[in-house]
Amino acid sequence: MAYLLPALSITDAERAELRRWTRRTTTSQGLALRARIILAAAEGWSNTDIADDFQISRATASKWRIRFVESGLDGLADAPRPGAPRSISDDDVDRVIAKTLEQTPRGATHWTTRSMAATTGLSQSSISRIWRAFSLRPHRVETFKLSNDPLFVSKVRDIVGLYLDPPDKAVVLCVDEKSQIQALERTQPLLPMRPGIAERRSHDYVRHGTTTLFAGLEAKTGRVVGKCYRRHRATEFIRFLRIIDEAVPRDLDVHVIMDNYATHKTESVRRWFARHPRFHAHFTPTYASWINLVESWFAVLTRRHIKRSSHRSTRQLEAAIRDYIDQNNKQPTPFIWTKNADQILQSIKRFCLSISDSDH
Repeated sequence: MAYLLPALSITDAERAELRRWTRRTTTSQGLALRARIILAAAEGWSNTDIADDFQISRATASKWRIRFVESGLDGLADAPRPGAPRSISDDDVDRVIAKTLEQTPRGATHWTTRSMAATTGLSQSSISRIWRAFSLRPHRVETFKLSNDPLFVSKVRDIVGLYLDPPDKAVVLCVDEKSQIQALERTQPLLPMRPGIAERRSHDYVRHGTTTLFAGLEAKTGRVVGKCYRRHRATEFIRFLRIIDEAVPRDLDVHVIMDNYATHKTESVRRWFARHPRFHAHFTPTYASWINLVESWFAVLTRRHIKRSSHRSTRQLEAAIRDYIDQNNKQPTPFIWTKNADQILQSIKRFCLSISDSDH
């Protein structure tokens, strides 16, 4: 006896919606497949043809054809799955979120899954799932510091303008010092990495003194001018400015971006800038080191070399830093500044409104 296919006809609106499901990137693969099955069935394909083309069973093709005939587009949705009923109500979820955001446990600064579970009567795994669903991480904390510089806006516009639209015949140098770099020697040799085993080092070390790295990052190219000194005074800063003066071609102006550290504003430094008119000083706003690109380079230096190194002397540490700078300058990579001043100021405005809970 021949197998009779159930009659299947679709409206123009249903066909358009099915095609939209097959093209939409957010549609689940299962729903997109069901839409293709119905579109093929509406064109007169048999279940066997659909099964062969989509590499599914004939029973699957028949199932979704029948579901569509009985319930239309709604029939293509997943049916409720069997299992235990939901044990955590919306009120329970709201209670956990409110406690997490608005309260702290007695005798502690933040909630843990165990302390929240004991307070709410829910299981620890339930608390964990709720926190993951709403991206709550009470164990994590980050720092911030808003600038109180009265010239904040004008300084941001000045420095960001140098990044996005540098002047002609000029070099923009981001200058700063990374002080107190310690020459640390591990008390025992490093154990190298092996398959399945990370590199290991002793937790204790011997200090062999400190050094300070004065660095100038060329914003456009990523090249770095650097020099290590044992002390961190205006005298050393002026000596470093002389190195920059020798390194930059004479026909170029030099725009120096630096922070408000007292060493950069001494009378001797001011006199040096006055005697070198091609140098132009630009100061970052207070508590806004993020705007100085050399800070990003210092972070890379720390992560790639200083943090995991072991040196027996300050001289060895300084030699390693010089070698790192040389390797950097062979293939320099600049940090690309993407936001303009208006976008930065708007972001700061939104942050201030969010932490003050104010509409003004």
